[in-house]
Parts: sequence; structure tokens; C-alpha cells
Amino acid sequence: MKFITDVEKEKYEKFVSTHPLKSHFLQSYAWGEFSRVKKNMTPHYVGLVDEKGNLKATALLLEKKLPLGYTYLYSPRGFVIDFYDHELVAKFTEHIKAFAKERKAIFVKIDPDLIWKEYNNKDEEVKLDKNPEEVFTNLKKLGYVHQGFTKNFETMQPRYTFRIDLDRPFEEIEQNFSKTVKQRIKKGTSLGTEVLIGNENDIETFSHLMDLTEDRKDFVSHDLDYYQKLYEIYNRDNRMTLFLGIINTEKVIKQYKKEQEEVESKLKPLLDRESLSNANQRKVKELEGRIKKLDEYIEEYQDAQNKYGQTITLNAHMIMEYGDKAWTLYAGNHNVLVSSQSNYKVYYEHIKYCHEMGYKYYDHFGTIGDLNKDNPRYGLHIFKKAFGGNYIEFIGEFDLVINKPMYWLFKNMVPAYRKLRLNMSKRKLKRSLKDEDRETE
Repeated sequence: MKFITDVEKEKYEKFVSTHPLKSHFLQSYAWGEFSRVKKNMTPHYVGLVDEKGNLKATALLLEKKLPLGYTYLYSPRGFVIDFYDHELVAKFTEHIKAFAKERKAIFVKIDPDLIWKEYNNKDEEVKLDKNPEEVFTNLKKLGYVHQGFTKNFETMQPRYTFRIDLDRPFEEIEQNFSKTVKQRIKKGTSLGTEVLIGNENDIETFSHLMDLTEDRKDFVSHDLDYYQKLYEIYNRDNRMTLFLGIINTEKVIKQYKKEQEEVESKLKPLLDRESLSNANQRKVKELEGRIKKLDEYIEEYQDAQNKYGQTITLNAHMIMEYGDKAWTLYAGNHNVLVSSQSNYKVYYEHIKYCHEMGYKYYDHFGTIGDLNKDNPRYGLHIFKKAFGGNYIEFIGEFDLVINKPMYWLFKNMVPAYRKLRLNMSKRKLKRSLKDEDRETE
């Protein structure tokens, strides 16, 4: 077999996008181009071909420059290969090693979305078609160093996710939604949440909502240019769809006021009576409670309208579409009118969209493995679980070490540097949002 260091784009894309086992947008040609522009990483599209020139394996290798001329290579969710063909993996690894040495790489990192364990929505373990321990053993034998069975978001890509099987009637998918999800979708619908597909002109709104979400959820988002370039580059040859959840505050206020009038009309004849039975006393209390709640809703929407206007985009979700799958890569949500449940309505619509597009899987793109209720991301986990997908644990990260002394130095020094940059980014965002609040007051 022959190793190719620059696979032609059309040939590469055809192989990756249609691969029956390893198709993933993070291995797409577009992701490599985006990484060149916004991540300061050089993409290499390498492959292995047989005697007839047919591709048997490929990898997007992202090269990151380091001091003193060193580099490292990262293949996100790579390689695109049948990992159960141990002989093929060994041959590809041999060539990858040689290529990495030429690039003065300290190591090559991979994190294949190979399923280690899977549970259905009833928390029952699903029997896998093949035993992933075979792959685990073979990779270690070839010199790959496993980075551990991490439980949170310590790795480059999430080790856990929820995936919804879309290859069935949509009614069956809906049945697996939790009762709470169904109720909140219904409320979002009843309040007239409008779900639209946005375009490049909506990226600024999306970026702002991501900043608001970052401030609440304690994660690091990106700047506006990052999202604009991602949308531009990925939509050249593939599809990234931006879903917007929009509320008309004036319509909702009128709707709540109308309901309030209806409740008051039911309450008045009861209050006019000289005496009430116990049942009617409970009814009065119930109706008065509803009026009070409606007052709170009306005030909430009026306050939001005064600050942001009559039409407010509350949600903007970015869906990546590639091969036979779709991923919710980013979801930005406003910090007002959360009671509208518009977020659930938007999720419902893009799951339905992905089903109609004929994708096989819808991936929530990340959750946790540490299910302690004190985990700050436990709420995120419960939210995603409520949509009824299967809970999946991937095999994890492996580093193919090329230079052992430099690898030790990298592993011990880089985490401290990244933590420092993370804290600086969070402080910068908080200052920015505070300044914005002052401008809108």
C-alpha cells in the first residue's frame, strides 16, 4: 500500500463523507481549512491507497507549531479507518509515525468516536456488534498511550454524548421525549415561538447569545469572526444550518392578558357568592394563583420588551451536517424570557429537520460521565438526556508518542498555560457584558 501526504480534495471528501464507520465533520476537508484560518493549525490530508489506487484510510492531521521548531499533530475524531482491521491500522500507523517525524512532531493525538459503551433511554446497556477492547488493546500494542477514561470535558472532544437514532418514524422519536420536554415544547409552541433558519447576517446575533450563555454556563466561547469564518467556510461545500428561536413579546402579552380576563370571568361569580363550599374555596385559590402568575408573566415580557424591543431572538443553534449525521455544535440562548420554553421548541424543530433530511443520527455533541448531582454540568446532562437519545461513551484519546522527553515537557507545562488563558478569557467576557448592560440601561 502507498501512503499519500496530500489526498486530492474530491477524492478525500468522497471517502470520508461516505465511510460506513467513521464519517465525521471534524475529519472533513472544510474543517481542515477552517483550522488553518482560525486555529493557526496547518491541515494535512493524508491517506493510504491499495494497488488499484483505492483509498483504504484517511486522516485530517492538524499540525500545531510549537517553540524550537517542534510541532504536534491532532486528528480530531480520526482516523477514518476500520479500527477493527488491525493490520490496516498498523500499516497506517507506521506511515503516520514517519510523517510525524518529518514534521518534528512530539506526538500524534487521535480521539476516534468509537463507541466504548452505549445505553438506551431506559439506562439499559446496549450490546455492541464488536468488542472495542480489541481496538484498545491493538492501539496500545502499536504504541498509542491512552489518556484515561475521563469523566468530564478534560479532553479535546467530549468522551460522552447523546445520540438519537433518526432511522425510524418521527412519532417514535417523539415518544421517547420525557414528559417535561413534551410539556415545554407545547408551551413554546403555544406562545408562538417562531423557528427560522438564519443566514450569515444572523451570525452576529448568534455570537452575542453564545457570549451570554458562556457567562451563565462557565465555558469559553469564541469571538464573532470565529463563527463568521466557520459558517462561511463550512457552507462552501457542506451544510451548516443556523436555527433561530424568535418571540414576539407584544403577541405574548396580549395572549396572557386575554387568558387573565378569562380567568377573572370565572373567578367573579364565585366571589359574588355569600358562602363557598370547600371545593369552591379551593377553586378560588387556584384561580387567584393563576391571575398572580399571569401578572408576573406580563411584567416579565413588558420588561423584556422595554429593554430589547418587540421581537427578540432568544435562541440561536448551529447544526453541523455531514455524511449520515448531524451535530448540535453550538447552542446560544438569551438570559431573558426563559419561561417561554422557546429553547425546547428550537431543539424540537431541528431534530425534526434532521429527520426530514434523512440523517441517520442526531448527536448532541457532548455530555458528562461523572453523574454526581453536584457536578456543575449535571443539569446539562439531564437536559440532553430528556430528548430520549442513547447515552454513548467513546473510547477516549490516544497519543502516539514520537519524542518522549519533549512529550513529558509538553504534558506538564501546557495545562498550566491553557488554564491561565482560560481565566483571562472569562475575565475579558465579563467586563464586556457589563459594559453592554450599561449601554442598554
